[in-house]
Amino acid sequence: MTGSYVAAIDQGTTSSRCIVFDRHGAVAGVDRREHRQIFPKPGWVEHDAAEIWAKVRAVVAGALAAAGVRADELSALGITNQRETAVLWDRATGKPVHNAVVWQDTRTDALCRELGGTDGPDRFRATTGLPLASYFTGPKVTWLLEHVPGLRRRAEQGEIAFGTVDSWLIWNLTGGPDGGVHVTDVTNAARTLLMDLETLQWDPAALRAMDIPEAILPEIRSSAEVYGTAVGPLAGVPVAAALGDQQAAVFGQTCYRPGEAKNTYGTGSFLLLNTGGRPVPSKHGLLTTVGYRLGGEPPVYCLEGSIAVTGALVQWFRDQLGLIRSAAEIEPLAASVPDNGGAYVVPAFSGLYAPYWRSDARGVIAGLTGYVTKAHLARAVLEATSWQTREVVDAMYQDSAVRLTSLKVDGGMTANGLLMQHQADVLDVPVIRPVVAETTCLGAAYAAGLATGVWRDLDELRGQWRRDAEWTPRMGAAERAAGYGRWRRAVERSFGWVEG
Repeated sequence: MTGSYVAAIDQGTTSSRCIVFDRHGAVAGVDRREHRQIFPKPGWVEHDAAEIWAKVRAVVAGALAAAGVRADELSALGITNQRETAVLWDRATGKPVHNAVVWQDTRTDALCRELGGTDGPDRFRATTGLPLASYFTGPKVTWLLEHVPGLRRRAEQGEIAFGTVDSWLIWNLTGGPDGGVHVTDVTNAARTLLMDLETLQWDPAALRAMDIPEAILPEIRSSAEVYGTAVGPLAGVPVAAALGDQQAAVFGQTCYRPGEAKNTYGTGSFLLLNTGGRPVPSKHGLLTTVGYRLGGEPPVYCLEGSIAVTGALVQWFRDQLGLIRSAAEIEPLAASVPDNGGAYVVPAFSGLYAPYWRSDARGVIAGLTGYVTKAHLARAVLEATSWQTREVVDAMYQDSAVRLTSLKVDGGMTANGLLMQHQADVLDVPVIRPVVAETTCLGAAYAAGLATGVWRDLDELRGQWRRDAEWTPRMGAAERAAGYGRWRRAVERSFGWVEG
């Protein structure tokens, strides 16, 4: 394969995309299609895996057409995907045996408490880096084996395959029932509650505890290697990379050295810090995870902090309060005043995630006086995102000796220069936005291109990364400390609103 392009599939929670990149990392063509969200009961979220596969095929064709590129001009194909979603399918027919159970699904809450026993949610943390929570994949598999009639017997006989979405796509791309390759990568396996972070293999103790037969499991491979060759419309194209979406953003943002971090600002935010070649246990509400692994090289680990409400707070300010008509209006409104007027907004709409994990918290507005206007509130709404990010970074400092040297950012909120400046101020490090905003797809493309020789090494990829904007700290240490102290007091006011 001597093509000049690399394609990346981004299979997300609400839609599937494909982007074709040229060898300089520039976007040549893109296509995107949404899929159905299925809600059988309150708290249950499912996807039709067959529909997802159909949409993926369609966006690949659409992106190639948009780029004016033939399949035989592709050097490689990479995959990035929604994490923690469980798919089980029949090896003989290729049909899913049940809808995919999505990462957001909470049906396994009681099962997770039962699995925790006397050890509680940290039963598997030392091995897997994760707490026992409905968020992760393993308990979802246990639930399906117990509730789909006849499924456990068929699984034990080797008739059923399990995988996260990357596995499902790779299996189908490489032939499905007719020789499809059943693999996953270390970043996706690290989100199942079933993989040992040290050995990078399935953990026998976790499999026994969750009563999951080994016969259904994919082989764990690196994030960048040729898993197999595509068939059908992409015949002959090497399928050569897989990374969970947040890890793909780390790779696309070229956070290859310890201390480099990225934050993705969407409805919520995910901050990942490269901690190097050893997993760093968290005692401060973070997740320990694999960042990526290239071929046979040692893995690179990350600490991850998730924030529930960031962009969603701007939507609330617009839709529920009606103080702006569009999200873009918040920046000039906030910039019309020099500060927040003493007001702080803590968006604990359904509790707080990292580093607190307080399900009893609810949102508060603190520090109100007669002086505060809607402009001050707009500023407080934006600042809530950067203060929450500061708390995650502080937890990372407490967990590891790795210090943040800069923060690379992506996602819709990075268009807000006032927010990005405040983020740099409260972290006291530069905040940098790249030219190519599609960092998840770019990361999958980079990994696939490395595996197939399109790019030589990480230095070449780092050389291709281009900054679009950079914000450097302007706030003095005393002002930063005072503002953070008031924010922390406001957060404490949010605790204990839900009883029992």
